[in-house]
Amino acid sequence: MNIAVAGAGAFGIKHLDALARIDDVHVSAVISRTLEQAQEVAEKYGADFASTELEDALRSGEVDAVILCTPTQLHASQAIASLRAGKHVQVEIPLADSLADANDVARVASQSGLVCMVGHTRRFNPSHQWVHQRIVAGELTIQQMNVQTYFFRRTNMNALGQPRSWVDNLLWHHAAHTIDLFAYQCGQPIEEANVLAGPTHPVLGIPMDMSIQLRSTTGQLCTLSLSFNNEGPLGTFFRYICDHGTYVARYDDLVSGEDEPIDVSGVAISMDGIELQDREFVRAIHEGDEPNSSIASVLDCYRVLGELQEQLDAKARP
Repeated sequence: MNIAVAGAGAFGIKHLDALARIDDVHVSAVISRTLEQAQEVAEKYGADFASTELEDALRSGEVDAVILCTPTQLHASQAIASLRAGKHVQVEIPLADSLADANDVARVASQSGLVCMVGHTRRFNPSHQWVHQRIVAGELTIQQMNVQTYFFRRTNMNALGQPRSWVDNLLWHHAAHTIDLFAYQCGQPIEEANVLAGPTHPVLGIPMDMSIQLRSTTGQLCTLSLSFNNEGPLGTFFRYICDHGTYVARYDDLVSGEDEPIDVSGVAISMDGIELQDREFVRAIHEGDEPNSSIASVLDCYRVLGELQEQLDAKARP
């Protein structure tokens, strides 16, 4: 399978590393903002060609699928362009930064009959899979999730400490991970959602702190705290408070409520959530199947994000 990767930043590299570990997959093209970077990365990963234009990959008859690791603001339009070009597409999270755009991608994906998958990586991390498998088996029921998403980003830098050409977003990007995971783990839609935002950054133009509260249709709760002002351990930490036990997930690691390590090495073929996500993308294309985190399965997350954005917009009006 020939896959083009658009975006050679921090997450593009994560996907390229993951694809290199998957049999019968070839990176056919690397697309980046500058030709120099695209060529350097293409050479490293053995891609056939490099370009600054996604259209070059979409016109190629040698490209079967595209993984979009581009700025959030481009995700919806590039996903639609990829689908209309007959390419299967995986869009890094978030699918879009508006509900209208998310719905547009979903409509085109449904009409295309192609695989359209969104990078909701938390569904694939072995730590969260371990919890999910026990929920499905009837061994656990979530009572409450407490989640902290903390970064230090007072300047516009990416995960590699490099300047970004676009501005990240606590709500549409980082909250999307938890909103989708909460509904996925509960197996129920979210019926109530509330948000509070801190002051807007004078240069970046986004709230730097946020608090979100969620309730599922069966009454399970989620409290999510997000910050770009945190000077301390960075990342997202999930505390599952269940009817039988408490569990804390830190990316691919899992411990009990007493901080005792839980072995999740046997949960999946890899301990890398991005690799598992890419394996699911490839599998779904090969088998003509709907993947976990298909656009249809994650779309309700964007409904909730849209409702929360409406709350923030209403509070901002004079």
